[in-house]
Amino acid sequence: MMNVPLLDLKPQYQLLKEEILSVTEEIYESQQFILGPWVQRLETRIASYCQSAHAVGVSSGSDALLLCLMACGIGPGHGVLTTPYTFFATAGSVVRTGAKPVFVDIDPQTYNIDPEQLALQIDRMTDAERSSLRAVIPVHLYGQCAEMAPIVRIARQNRLVVIEDAAQAIGAEYQGRRAGSIGDFGCFSFFPSKNLGAFGDGGMVTTQDAERFERLCTLRNHGAQQKYYHQFVGGNFRLDALQAAVVSIKLKYLDAWTWKRQQNAARYRELFESAGLMDRVRLPLENQSRHIYNQFVIRVSEGRDELRRFLSEAGVGNEIYYPVPLHLQACFSDLGYRPGDFPESEKAAQSTLALPVYPDLTEDQQAYVVDRIRAFYKA
Repeated sequence: MMNVPLLDLKPQYQLLKEEILSVTEEIYESQQFILGPWVQRLETRIASYCQSAHAVGVSSGSDALLLCLMACGIGPGHGVLTTPYTFFATAGSVVRTGAKPVFVDIDPQTYNIDPEQLALQIDRMTDAERSSLRAVIPVHLYGQCAEMAPIVRIARQNRLVVIEDAAQAIGAEYQGRRAGSIGDFGCFSFFPSKNLGAFGDGGMVTTQDAERFERLCTLRNHGAQQKYYHQFVGGNFRLDALQAAVVSIKLKYLDAWTWKRQQNAARYRELFESAGLMDRVRLPLENQSRHIYNQFVIRVSEGRDELRRFLSEAGVGNEIYYPVPLHLQACFSDLGYRPGDFPESEKAAQSTLALPVYPDLTEDQQAYVVDRIRAFYKA
């Protein structure tokens, strides 16, 4: 039996160990741990990488979303359109402001929010409900951008702010434009398991607008530009220097790691086809100009949970993203949604499975993964 973890970051650390230890020693000697030159350096580099005018380092991807909502004055009585098929933080951040998530079903091919359903959702609303809307949060799920052109067009028609949840999509592109540069804000996560991960929590917000940038900087520091003088009620959303230094070092390698992920995805396609599994397994659809494969998510026609157990017993790491759509989460029961309200999100939750795709995955490991899936369906 071969061991194939869902993600293995140890080879990556060995590659960067000396450089990281040298930089962290420099920070220890400086004793400047919050914001400072390392954070400013990373902000400049991320803004450039994401084709944005500005970037603001923050404490996490979740706080990036919350900060953008706060910067727009979104709160009680307001509605925010988003997808129910995503990580909890997307809708959780909306609720934390006192606003209400308004869910929209996904495209079954890409798992991203469906622009046609977005338009229909707005059309179905009463005038009062429509007037309460303030923003839309499309999620670039699994490393591929949502259909941003129609989403932005619909948002502009309805005077909505567009907040890109790009936590899984740094470097992904839509029609040649980078994730986080298309809407009004882009939100990124540096959680360790992301393609560009820190050694703890961290995040970034990108924007093209100078006034929004200044407001974000103020809000992340308790609403104060000058110490002890508070223009707004903000929060402690600051990125620390150690995490910024680690991410800055890793950023230099990101495109090479992305290329390896893309090569692994291409190899999976060859292996699944050779194994005669294309009638059993649907592979990720690439319909944008750059998919970065934060996850490689397959869809199976039957037996997803049994397949997962079989793979786990065979030493193959796997994960379900996400087993319960947000509209069916217990904490959102007061929103009044019921099973069947968003059928494509519910089907995806019941039939998808993520396989290992990290840069250091070997050809032999990939062959073993596909062989075990073939063995499961043969049995």
